[in-house]
Amino acid sequence: MIPSISQSPFLRFSYATYVGIFFVYLIAPLIVVAAFAFNDSIFPSLPWEGFTFDWFFNDTEPKLGVFHDRSILKGISVSFFVAICVTLLSIAVGTSNAFLFERYDFRFKSFAYILMLLPLVIPGVILGISILVFSNTLANGIEDSLNWDLEFLRPGLVLVVLGQFSFITTIATLVISARLRKFDISLEEAAYNLGGSKFDVLRTITLPYLRPAMFGAGVVAFLMSFENFNTTLMLVGSDAPLTITMYDRLKEGSTPVLNAVSVFLMVGSAFLALISILFQKEK
Repeated sequence: MIPSISQSPFLRFSYATYVGIFFVYLIAPLIVVAAFAFNDSIFPSLPWEGFTFDWFFNDTEPKLGVFHDRSILKGISVSFFVAICVTLLSIAVGTSNAFLFERYDFRFKSFAYILMLLPLVIPGVILGISILVFSNTLANGIEDSLNWDLEFLRPGLVLVVLGQFSFITTIATLVISARLRKFDISLEEAAYNLGGSKFDVLRTITLPYLRPAMFGAGVVAFLMSFENFNTTLMLVGSDAPLTITMYDRLKEGSTPVLNAVSVFLMVGSAFLALISILFQKEK
């Protein structure tokens, strides 16, 4: 709705109702999941058996809390490690891509840009399968010809990082490119006229200007990596990230400990999003 155009009371009421229903539709499942994390029952469902913190802090079976569940804690640590690696790689390559596509003209630039965007439209499962088939074929060919067993080309954390990086770096590139496009190039030219080197200008002028976008891209990359499932499922090895650990636990039978993990994911995601908003607002 456009505020400057007068609307009938019925239309305003209908629009407000639609917005309210939309947000209820988004938030209601999260509230239900979070509520059952405090249910004093071994099943994450009704009836309500009472309020408890056992699914967070209890150290005995059958109500083993998330802080004492070794498989869950290991999955969190693995996901954190993968997310950090993917975030750093995505920011570094995304920044380089932003300079490449915004500052330089070269042959087949449009085609290269389309190739960069392709991972966003390819389903995560297909992307994971493609990377797995390619890496296994390459590893088998090297092993057959040179008798070298390259373990990093087999399913494991290296492939998980590369699989997530393949599409998350595209998002980082778009975020950083949008910021770089607004940069006033005359600031760099003035610094060059004052005797600054390319490295000094990049370090003191350009990168500080891009820092909010780089931070925002890093937050998005971290969250997308930490919560990724489709691509990770195809490439995971013995060290399973949190999403795969939760999936395996669901196949065995769900307990409210998974709801407790979901609460931490929701709180952590909201906290990082708030930090990103505040950081960019200050800049």
